[in-house]
Amino acid sequence: MRERIARFESALVAFSGGVDSTLVLKIAADVLGSKAVALTAVSPSLSSSEKGDAEHLASSFGVRHEIIQSNELSNPGYSQNAPNRCYFCKTELYDLCEGSRQQLGLAAILDGFNADDFLDHRPGHSAGREHHVISPLAEAGLTKSEIRAWSFKLGLPTWDKPQMACLASRIPYGVSVTEERLSQIGAAEAGLRKLGLRSFRIRYHGQVARIEVSAEEYEKFHSADFRRRANSVLKANGFAFAALDLEPFRSGRMNEALKGSEKQPAGLGVDDLSSSAGH
Repeated sequence: MRERIARFESALVAFSGGVDSTLVLKIAADVLGSKAVALTAVSPSLSSSEKGDAEHLASSFGVRHEIIQSNELSNPGYSQNAPNRCYFCKTELYDLCEGSRQQLGLAAILDGFNADDFLDHRPGHSAGREHHVISPLAEAGLTKSEIRAWSFKLGLPTWDKPQMACLASRIPYGVSVTEERLSQIGAAEAGLRKLGLRSFRIRYHGQVARIEVSAEEYEKFHSADFRRRANSVLKANGFAFAALDLEPFRSGRMNEALKGSEKQPAGLGVDDLSSSAGH
């Protein structure tokens, strides 16, 4: 990764503040110094806590941090929430990145796509290929567990951070994404975090909030008092009913409802990575 990033001499990192993009930004900052710049796109699909985390991390690395408003909700391809929704979101993001890259005179755009992402439904990476985005984690063959291990070794606070996909990922495909629904989900999840939950999702089903929680946190729901407080949080945020999923949370769970024939290509292949390297 260090050798690959050093060849560009300067780079813009699409930075969410999550585990993957934080490691990319850390290495870019180490290798490129002031010629590494972070960009975070802010929209209703990003929780306020994630924006704050991104700002704090970028500041701790001493890099310039661009925060730009993203307007993917105005695109019907995104708001209609078909299985390729992420393509439109990433297109908006990489358009913003490309504009900033040109304005700042930087050589490349880097993202946090990793080797494990090949295994899931990732239509957003078509947008990455179209914008010649470089994925140094995937090129290095780094999996999520390896990224966490390296993050721990480098002293990054994100080494054990739960996976934090955009809020739109809580809404089943085919159900429209609206600012009101994103706000409802974000506020409800923030309330549950205040109760002590770390690795979980609220899945939106109209009046019903279905809570997916990691296996190690199931025991919290053994307490009648905790269940009562969790239920109060969800009802205070507009849900009439709360349900605890009998299967533990895992990233990409909503994608499992897709039929094989409906899936887009999962992501970059080896040839795609090679062709994107020429930017």
